[in-house]
Amino acid sequence: MSASKRDELVHKALEIFYRDGFHSTGMDTLVKETGISKTSMYKHFRTKEDLILAALRLRDEKFRNFIFRRIEELAKTPREKLIATFDVLAEWFEMKDFRGCMFVKASGEYPEHNTPILNTAAEHKNQLIRYLADLARDAGAQDPENLATQILILKEGATVLAHLQGPGKFAKQAKEAAIPLILAACD
Repeated sequence: MSASKRDELVHKALEIFYRDGFHSTGMDTLVKETGISKTSMYKHFRTKEDLILAALRLRDEKFRNFIFRRIEELAKTPREKLIATFDVLAEWFEMKDFRGCMFVKASGEYPEHNTPILNTAAEHKNQLIRYLADLARDAGAQDPENLATQILILKEGATVLAHLQGPGKFAKQAKEAAIPLILAACD
């Protein structure tokens, strides 16, 4: 399988895993929906977990590129960018293929600590915290890591509720809760 076929497989697997989950998606489903034989699949991915890791890495890259780019487009100052995080969430929640956080799903299906899948999911969240902490630091927050963690908690809660109950107003409500935190932390 060429590099482009491998990339195509990872992209398609990402869609399938996000749509159907990890454990409920068998190799036969992947073969059927991707049109790639098991033999070809196993040439590049020794196990289904290896394919899941590749899909998670792709999802991480795509999601962070989307959220960071949109935040930069919507706001100018670091403080405004922290607040705009929730406007970007609202956009994400309204996308037709929104099905919650793939990394939370991965951690639920692969909960064992110090395993590659859980570590990859945790690293995704750590990268979000680092980005938010950098913005908080630039906005003058006394404790940027704490503010970043609080924002991430609100983001994660809104994401879970939007997945369970529909997009509704959860991003807006999380934003309303975040604004006083951000203003107080960035005096």
